[in-house]
This record gives sequence, C-alpha cells and structure tokens, in this order.
Amino acid sequence: MTEKVLASWRDGSARQAIVDFVHAATAPGAAFVDVADRIATFDNDGTLWVEQPLPPQFDFVFRTWAQEVKADPALAAQQPYKALIEKDPEFFKGLAAQDPKVVETLLEGFTRSWAGTTPEEFDAQVREWMTTVKHPKLGVPYVELVYRPMLELFDLLHTNGFRVFVCSGGGRDFMRVLAEQTWGIPKENVIGTAAAYTYADGKLVRSHELLGSLDLGAGKPEHIFAHTGRLPLFAGGNADVDIEMLQSARFALLVNHDDEQREFSYTTGAEASLAKAKELGWTVVSMKNDWGTVF
Repeated sequence: MTEKVLASWRDGSARQAIVDFVHAATAPGAAFVDVADRIATFDNDGTLWVEQPLPPQFDFVFRTWAQEVKADPALAAQQPYKALIEKDPEFFKGLAAQDPKVVETLLEGFTRSWAGTTPEEFDAQVREWMTTVKHPKLGVPYVELVYRPMLELFDLLHTNGFRVFVCSGGGRDFMRVLAEQTWGIPKENVIGTAAAYTYADGKLVRSHELLGSLDLGAGKPEHIFAHTGRLPLFAGGNADVDIEMLQSARFALLVNHDDEQREFSYTTGAEASLAKAKELGWTVVSMKNDWGTVF
C-alpha cells in the first residue's frame, strides 16, 4: 500500500482499522478471503454524499411534483402531495429519519409519476437536474457533494479485488444515472428500491408497481443476496436503516455526521445504529476528526 491510500483520511483508529482489515482479507493467512467473496456494499444518502436537509433524490422528485400539482390542483388533496404543500412537520421528520412508511409513500408516488416512461426519458430528466440544481446550503450541484474519503475507500477496495456495490433505499434507477460518472462503479452494481418494467412492442417502460420490497432495514441484506448471491464482507452506512446490512458483514463502517462547519451535525435517524456500533465494535468514522477533506 502506498502513501496515497486513503489520502483524505487522517491517521487514526478508523483509517487503521480499514487498512488492517483489507490487508488481512487479501494476504495469505487465517483471515484470507477468496476474491469471489470480497463483496463491499455501501448505503448512499449520508454515506456517499450529503443527505441534509433532505436526501437529494427527494429534491428531484419534489420539483417534479410541484409541477404536477400546478397542472392538476386536485392532487393537492392526495398524499404525498398534501404533506409537501402543507409542509407537514411529521412527514418531513419521518423523511429525514428515512421512516419506511414515509419512504414507501414517496416511492409509490414516484412510480406513479414516471409510469410509462422509458429509461432514456427518465435518465435525461435526472441528468438535467444534476446540472441545474444546487444544494440550498452549500451552493453547488449535488454531484459535487460526494465524500472524497469514500471514493478513496472505493479505490482501495477495487485495488484489492473487492466488488463494490451501492445499496440504498433510494431509487435504483436514479442512482444508476450517477453511478459511473460519480462513484466509478457500473450501473449493474447499484442495488435499490425500483419500479417494475414491462417490455412490449420493442419498448421498455416503467410500470405503476414497485419491484419487490423496499431496500431498507432487513430489505438491504435481502436485496444484496438476491443481487449477488452473497452477503457483504465489508459494509458501510450511516443510519438506523443500515443496521441489518452492517450486521450481515464481517467489517462494518458507520459514518457519524458531526461536522457542522464543513457539512452538518446530526444524529436523527442514527441513534440506534450508533448504539449498535458501540455494542458490536463497529468502526465509527467521525466526519470531523477522521476526514481531512470532506468533498
């Protein structure tokens, strides 16, 4: 390993734990792991990029829904449009904590809004959002708010024969638009909540239905196994909805948002995961203390 490995990480227990684990898993010895089993999975929102004041995908979705309500005011009486228009505090609290019930309501609305569209049409909308919309606090496009230390971790894992997957409760197809350009991983390595598709008359289009269950909580290791045939060796997350995925891995990394100056400081939606990390000895990353550079 060269001095450039994890260059944005400060020397400390978190960085050392990562380096030690990767070395042990790839060097001859009792902890060696075959290349086929070197699976690493990471949550997205709050783990790979900023998730405050709301996960970026919801910024994209809410802008679309605002236009839909403008075109059809009757939608304002339906959820989730009603909660958005009324700025329902409980709804947004549940959204910030990634409450599965709130997320499910949003994703059902998401599938309705884009039902009948082709992958190319949806991708074009996401790319336009990527290039035109800026984060309300940090003032740059969301794609510039990916955590550099996590990309360096991806590089370290790739160099050592790991296959890296992103596993998020967010929309799979939304994340796939970002995957190759932003994370350097292929689209097929993105696991997430997804709409079902239908193919007819030479055309692939979205349906009104979700494909399987939400990719949150226990759904994460379930989706990972369905996608890869394996459970992760290495997993990274930042919230309570990541607990089951982290428990399923041999090495668990939990990002703690404690840097108000460079990003945000909060524990909402992460209280149980922080407690579980202490109980099970997971590696907790202090954004403030362990990362010399954030973005």
